[in-house]
Amino acid sequence: MGHKTALYEQHHALGAKLVDFSGWDMPLHYGSQVEEHHKVRQSAGMFDVSHMTVVDVSGAQARSYLRHLLANDVALLRQKGKALYSGMLNEKGGVIDDLIVYLMTEPDSSGEWYRVVVNCGTRDKDLLWMADQAVRFDVTLTEQPDLAMIAVQGPKARQRVEQVVSESRARLISELKPFVGQESEGWFIARTGYTGEDGLEIMLPEEEAADFWQHLLDAGVAPCGLGARDTLRLEAGMNLYGSDMDESVSPLAAGMGWTIAWEPAERDFVGRAALEAQKADGVAERQVGLVLTERGVLRSHQKVVVDGLGEGEITSGSFSPTLGHSIALARVPAGIGSDAEVEVRGKRVRVQVVKPPFVRHGEKVFS
Repeated sequence: MGHKTALYEQHHALGAKLVDFSGWDMPLHYGSQVEEHHKVRQSAGMFDVSHMTVVDVSGAQARSYLRHLLANDVALLRQKGKALYSGMLNEKGGVIDDLIVYLMTEPDSSGEWYRVVVNCGTRDKDLLWMADQAVRFDVTLTEQPDLAMIAVQGPKARQRVEQVVSESRARLISELKPFVGQESEGWFIARTGYTGEDGLEIMLPEEEAADFWQHLLDAGVAPCGLGARDTLRLEAGMNLYGSDMDESVSPLAAGMGWTIAWEPAERDFVGRAALEAQKADGVAERQVGLVLTERGVLRSHQKVVVDGLGEGEITSGSFSPTLGHSIALARVPAGIGSDAEVEVRGKRVRVQVVKPPFVRHGEKVFS
């Protein structure tokens, strides 16, 4: 038996197919992964993401510490609640984890406080690495295991949440800007997500999670599992740690170059020297999207053959419920053109090469 979130009994009562996910008993689906996917694209779905790890970073040097720890720069956060996506790298420039960090205080306030949300599967190594890097800074790291986390995603997600929360929380949600989070009556409500749709990620005390989940269910929000979460994030061109990047993969080769803040040049973040050397030498691989409109399904680890350049590999692949055909993310030779071939069951099939994402707000976005 694995770890259980505060919503385990709710998942069981709803007939979820429960699977082990990084040591947690989590719902894969509640009957139909495809129906759950469509609910998020067309209306609103909710996910239990309480298995994620929440760490508060506080202290006089919290800002300086995170500017050293992360490839992106928290100095760019100039509004309370503003969020930043970043890789946390090792000295060789590999990705230890990808994460979101929120500024929890007013910019330049005397008591610096940030909230970091990292992946559950990397929790132990993340916390160890963060602690090792904190030794030279006046900073305190505080894990928040008593917080549950529910993501409500889809074009009607915010509307549905507003219907079941207090007036003050509803007002906050109606005014909340994308990629910003704010506290309200003991909850932290952020307009973020992992689906390519509008929506919210809400951190709240564990003892309040079951009632909130039930209120959402009564309001018509569909419970969704890990299966739909994966196809939604793939359509949105969002990386999955352990598939699309890991400690052996540079963010420059994993479609994360946009998350690296190179300026100011004097900011010496972990992995910077390695990334600068890679840039100087020329990055040999890059991440692309692949589209297969004929029969067949693209899967992780299938070989990608690029004429005249060599081979690459699919890192994430699946049937796309929204598009009705197969799509994938792949790491391939940097000089790839507009098409390539993938080995599927011993045969090569031609695929279109596109720039992710594939779907945004329910619509196809590549040509």
